[in-house]
Amino acid sequence: MPRISLRPATAADVEAVTDIHTAARTAYYLAGGRSDEELTSPTARAERRAAWRRAIEREDRTVLCAVDAGADEVVGVLSMGLPHDDDIDPATTGQLHQIHVRPDSWGKGIGALLHEGFVGLLRERALTTGVLEAWGRNARARSFYAHHGRRPDGHTRPGPGEADYIRLRLELNRASKVTG
Repeated sequence: MPRISLRPATAADVEAVTDIHTAARTAYYLAGGRSDEELTSPTARAERRAAWRRAIEREDRTVLCAVDAGADEVVGVLSMGLPHDDDIDPATTGQLHQIHVRPDSWGKGIGALLHEGFVGLLRERALTTGVLEAWGRNARARSFYAHHGRRPDGHTRPGPGEADYIRLRLELNRASKVTG
């Protein structure tokens, strides 16, 4: 595995982060039956770029980059912040809004390192629970998160391609027993 470290994202990372997000989401949405056109259009990319810029600048959001020290390049990203749903207590729960790894770096432990970074942030903030949503047809992500102790909590919302987003929950007392 390359030497990977996590660091806070900066405005200088927006292009790299947008590229990673675009490549990763294209890979899993194409595998789930979505069309390439709607995933890679210049308009969709511009919207992702603007969203990442806002996320990096927001005080209530943490964005971390996974950086390959040997190549000095960003190979993964995570975004964490307040929960989206009203039924979740923000005093005890943080939400992993996004985690993406460059597809050519999948299987190298980078996603696990990013997940560990998220769990570390939860602990640092004295939060006991982490939640995220995974697209129902993204079998790779669902398997990854199950391996890391996340379980569906029964909440879903409509997603693209007639497949729901499934909310997954991680209780930190379980996280301490999970190995990468």
